[in-house]
Amino acid sequence: MNGKTILEIKSKDRQKEVVVSQNVVIGNRIPKDYFVTKGYGESDITVHAGSYHLALKAAGIETANIMTYSSILPSIATEIEKPEITHGEVMETIMAVSHAKKGERATAGIIYGWLHDKKTGEKYGGLVCEHNGNYDEKEVEKRLMASINELYINGFNDRYDLRNIRMLTESFKTKKKYGTALVALCFKNYLVPIVG
Repeated sequence: MNGKTILEIKSKDRQKEVVVSQNVVIGNRIPKDYFVTKGYGESDITVHAGSYHLALKAAGIETANIMTYSSILPSIATEIEKPEITHGEVMETIMAVSHAKKGERATAGIIYGWLHDKKTGEKYGGLVCEHNGNYDEKEVEKRLMASINELYINGFNDRYDLRNIRMLTESFKTKKKYGTALVALCFKNYLVPIVG
């Protein structure tokens, strides 16, 4: 149709209206606003529909369908307070999740910081690392710091300084059959570039 889309719309009085619109080519979405949260849950039934769901509930994101990303923040990303979540919305996250059995410890954590150009000071973007395991928070904190330093040194330290590092952890010893601890950086909206 030569770059045009024709939509036929029927109104309540059964009259037809034809709308002609131009096709739009969009680039990859760029995450804009995000919030961080954490929680833990335990269950005697199961993990996925049990302790994991209850950890999502404690974190206040149980009504969303969760998808996970790798560990990069764009320069436009801005932290916000946790907003209201629409039941059933798709929420993309950078998340650490730890599962444990009765008597074990579940510990999860994320660390994130911002890259700034060494010459201009301009914000380039951010790095995020996540870690989980059955050990205490001090061990997770040590491993998170090692992870973000490894990322920084292997690709960014020549041109950028790493600043404003933040860490968030969740840890508990489960009393029930299954336990889950999670920490998440959750994206709420996106910039969608029009490229053609």
